[in-house]
Amino acid sequence: MRQAVQQRWADAAMTVAFGDLPPVSAFPVVPGRRWGPGLWWSATTRRHVAAGSNAMRGQLMVLGRDPDVTGLAGRPVRLLWRGPRGQVRSWVPQLFARRADGTALLADCPGHRDAGGERAVKAAEAVTEACAHVGWTYRRVPPLDDVLAANLKWLAGYRHPRNAGRPGLMAAVVEAFTRPRPLVEGTEAVGDPIEVLPCVFHALWHGR
Repeated sequence: MRQAVQQRWADAAMTVAFGDLPPVSAFPVVPGRRWGPGLWWSATTRRHVAAGSNAMRGQLMVLGRDPDVTGLAGRPVRLLWRGPRGQVRSWVPQLFARRADGTALLADCPGHRDAGGERAVKAAEAVTEACAHVGWTYRRVPPLDDVLAANLKWLAGYRHPRNAGRPGLMAAVVEAFTRPRPLVEGTEAVGDPIEVLPCVFHALWHGR
């Protein structure tokens, strides 16, 4: 029976487009928390991804800049298994990311190390085992450093394709920075900073 379940999970992992699925359940709203559930527009998928917390939004920004990531989704899958005494257990990982090689990452983004308590620890063990059967990975990723998070949030404001500017501008920007030089100097070498800077920041976001 266990082998049959593992095989069904393996088949689904390779054939289901989890990155295209809506959340299987809504992110909870926690009274008193400064940042609640919302939507994050992904430059990778060109559509919104459900995000349940500020910590998760930070990880979406990190993955959004990773050229190896081809798909993103919030809570698209629920895993169920039986505990030691036969009781049914379930867990919905917060984040799914598909990689270019077809493998994937399931992740949770706790606001602090002990978030979720013992239940989260047991779920992490079960999800890690399930992912190992299909060549995926599972991680509980800690919140970003405050400075890194602030810089990514600012730079993410230029992630939309419209910031690439007119045809030929991106190529000119890349050419201008083929050698290290001050930001303003390289920008002015291309043209009017008001037009060029958004393209420069767009290139930085995409790692150009």
